[in-house]
Amino acid sequence: MAHLMLLSSDLLVSLSPETMATQCRRSRTSFTEEQLKILVQAFSQNPYPGYTAKQRLAVEINAEESRIQIWFQNRRARHGFLKRPKKNLDPSKDHASPIEKIQDGTDRRCRTSFTSSQLQTLKNAFTENPYPGIDSREQLAEEIGVPESRVQIWFQNRRARLRVQRKRGLEEALYQRQNQGQDL
Repeated sequence: MAHLMLLSSDLLVSLSPETMATQCRRSRTSFTEEQLKILVQAFSQNPYPGYTAKQRLAVEINAEESRIQIWFQNRRARHGFLKRPKKNLDPSKDHASPIEKIQDGTDRRCRTSFTSSQLQTLKNAFTENPYPGIDSREQLAEEIGVPESRVQIWFQNRRARLRVQRKRGLEEALYQRQNQGQDL
């Protein structure tokens, strides 16, 4: 595993990738009592707010939408929410107003599409470090012209895909070994 050597005040310091990752984290978001009161009230009304609701809250309490999203995720986790309430699939039993139906479909963030050059930049960065810190993500975001939160999600999705590919590769290798054993 590679270590980074730093010379700091005539002292040589060796940092492991794990140490570097913790030092590059975003600083903890602290909400004021007023902000928390607004967030808790919104949570009690709807623990799964849509994108536009989170945007409104972000403007109201002067915070980033991505931080609001994380706050809601953490709050649901702390309060034992398992999943979204099931939507009624039978339209004859649906009592929602037409306005609610329209808003329901548009309350999601638009899918982010990356150009081939943006993807190449992200892939190169992922090869160098699959767990970039906030500084690296902000620099990448500025370089490719997308919000940092989208870069963060791209890295999360890429790591998840890599885990699935590795698992599938191990399963295929095990399957092949089993078949080779039967051929003998």
